[in-house]
Amino acid sequence: MKIVTYNVNGLRPRIAQFGSLLKLLDSFDADIICIQETKLRRQELRADLIIADGYESFVSCTRTSEKGRTGYSGVATFCRVKSAFSSNEVALPVRAEEGFTGLLESSQDGKGTMAVVAEGIEEFSKEELLKLDSEGRCIVTDHGHFVLFNIYGPRAESDDSERVLFKLKFFNVLQKRWEHLLHLGKRIFVVGDLNIAPTSMDRCDAGPDFENNEFRRWLRSLLVAYGGHFIDIFRAKHPDRRDAYTCWPQSTGAEVFNYGTRIDHILCAGPCLHHDSNLPGHNIVACHIMECDILSQYKRWKDGNSFRWKGERTVKLEGSDHAPVYASLLEIPDTPQHSTPSLSARYNPKIHGLQQTLVSMLLKRQAAEDSAPCKISNSFSRGNIILGNCSQGLNGSFDNRDQSGFLPNESCSSTNLEAEDSLLKTEDCSGGSYAEEAACNTLITHEFLHTKALPENETRKRVRRCSQMSLKSFFQKNSVVSNNNDSSNADSSINKADTSESNPIEIPRSNTQISDSGQHLEPCEGQSQINASSVEKEKSDVALLEWRRIQQVMQNSIPLCKGHKETCVARVVKKQGPNNGRRFYVCARAEGPASNPEANCGYFKWAASKSRHK
Repeated sequence: MKIVTYNVNGLRPRIAQFGSLLKLLDSFDADIICIQETKLRRQELRADLIIADGYESFVSCTRTSEKGRTGYSGVATFCRVKSAFSSNEVALPVRAEEGFTGLLESSQDGKGTMAVVAEGIEEFSKEELLKLDSEGRCIVTDHGHFVLFNIYGPRAESDDSERVLFKLKFFNVLQKRWEHLLHLGKRIFVVGDLNIAPTSMDRCDAGPDFENNEFRRWLRSLLVAYGGHFIDIFRAKHPDRRDAYTCWPQSTGAEVFNYGTRIDHILCAGPCLHHDSNLPGHNIVACHIMECDILSQYKRWKDGNSFRWKGERTVKLEGSDHAPVYASLLEIPDTPQHSTPSLSARYNPKIHGLQQTLVSMLLKRQAAEDSAPCKISNSFSRGNIILGNCSQGLNGSFDNRDQSGFLPNESCSSTNLEAEDSLLKTEDCSGGSYAEEAACNTLITHEFLHTKALPENETRKRVRRCSQMSLKSFFQKNSVVSNNNDSSNADSSINKADTSESNPIEIPRSNTQISDSGQHLEPCEGQSQINASSVEKEKSDVALLEWRRIQQVMQNSIPLCKGHKETCVARVVKKQGPNNGRRFYVCARAEGPASNPEANCGYFKWAASKSRHK
């Protein structure tokens, strides 16, 4: 039997990386796969994200609405089984529980159980316990011979007192739950990203006070070597191995020099499965654990990747900032027949989607046919517009609308917007009020006459006017506008009274030019297009030169690191505090040990400030 724990740093990108959830799970060739940091909210759960053929899945998502916590954590346990019903397989749990307090959903042998505070933690209030379980950090599965805790431990900066207290209480309550189960004679496996490196051997840059951290002291207190009940399986199998890390900072490229930390663990406690389990040397690790190691092939950095600081072609690193850890178990007997617990994702109707009946589909179709919308044809024949079904009622939606919400032949002028607003509020064009009817007629008459008066090429432009404009179109010279400016004197002879009487109708301007002798000349469309093209090219060249100048100025302002005399990279402070949003420069090389001259030299400089070192 094989158990794998893996912080995926987002389940969706890992599924995209492997092609499907099934391919991701099959790549481990494991019986139980515990995943942390799925970054899925409850409303985002879909079958393609958490259900795979041959696996039973149990998921916990964040339930809190606290800022910065929604869609952040999340855990999932996938159990590979041949049958989900009447099965003797150990991988198929007999009981499953979301969270570890007993107050969230739990089930046993296909049936749900009442939510009550779990035994051993009754001293805590329900409010405290619900808050601990609100971030989707634990799934508990009981496999008969052992109870498995899939945990994503909270992360807390030393200066964030609120999160430090949350993390302390989280692990304190967990410990009490474990002690109660051990008192009942249960065997426990604790797997996942605990966000704690127990000793200085498990951290690349551990200082002299590294092990004095309260969380590291707590984790060590659980271990048999320090008087506790649990065994760190990896350290039990590899007591002297150094540089064995499971997590590397993404932003510093620390994977290049294996400059990381070991915070992903598989711990176990309890007696072995033998009848003479009390004999010296008998424990669950010595008797049932064949191997435990880090799956380094899942690291983002691969041999042969190019170095970004040497100017070579870079390769986008795919994968999580964590590496999986696995443990192989031996001599685990079968369990009595049982079925998958009801907490399994197969029983969640929201994941599969609600099935529609044939009757409901026909009712929707009949309702759509009964409410025939007002249709305005998108056909033009030299300015002629075809109308249809306007008397059917205008409260329906227009079939020929584009995505912007306008009719394909509408103008974006305020007049038409007002007319459209009135038109949408009209219930019956033929039986409505005079104002409503006038609004309908105004829009149609305006579009009809204005479209008819324009030449064919302008009609096509007008049809496309409400579609999305490209950036290039803002720099094009409108030849029609220039022609109309030349003929403004001729247009000014129109009587103001006549203009006011035909206010809803836009009077088209003449497209002809008048020479000094009074002769009407047709505009030269080819010349206008050439002029527009030359102006556009001139503007493009100017913009390109300006952009190159800005790039050169920016390049000259970027400092060189002291250690390698190479161009630094700019970063921005994201942590809340007085320096939030402030820009700074650091060495471009990957983070590594100070003894390695090829690694980051530690250069640091605030933007527009005197340089200093870390």
